[in-house]
Amino acid sequence: MEIIISGRSNVGKSSIVRELTGKKVEIGKRPGVTTDFERIKLGKKLNIVDLPGFGYISGISHKEQEKIKTEIVRYLENNKDQIICAIEVIDTSSFLEIAERWKGRDQIPVDVELFSFLQELELEPILVANKIDKISSSKLDETLDKICIELGLDPPWRQWLDIIVPVSAKTGKGIDNLDKLLRQRFQDAGKEELLRYL
Repeated sequence: MEIIISGRSNVGKSSIVRELTGKKVEIGKRPGVTTDFERIKLGKKLNIVDLPGFGYISGISHKEQEKIKTEIVRYLENNKDQIICAIEVIDTSSFLEIAERWKGRDQIPVDVELFSFLQELELEPILVANKIDKISSSKLDETLDKICIELGLDPPWRQWLDIIVPVSAKTGKGIDNLDKLLRQRFQDAGKEELLRYL
């Protein structure tokens, strides 16, 4: 069984993996450090798969970026029966600005497209709204409400606590809520025996 971690480049996917597992994974400040499928064994029957980031990747051609995106889609389609939990990580501090840029080009934002695709595969994604440490606490609820609207979820965001988890991988804030939600998803799927690996 697998927990997959997905999202655009440079949103903190590998940092989330590190926070969840305590295992050292390669992270960096430039987009595209993870360009391979990083599989981390948590036990005999459970892996976390840190998918490559998609979107802009420093030093990689547009053609190669599209190839990575295709490989991610293919991986998700071919392995959906093994995926017990799908996590999409976003950068809460830049999500709305990037979404506006995409919409200005009459395109669907990549983050929104991925969230919809995970829903279409019936993987019931958990949206990890990372980098909340970069947003003032007085603006956080408003920002998360607007992110809900972009994802096709009715605000207020707090009604979606079974889907949206605000965190800061940098400070560790909210990671305990993500851990609780993961455990709940395992119980809901009848996979309690795998909880010992978390």
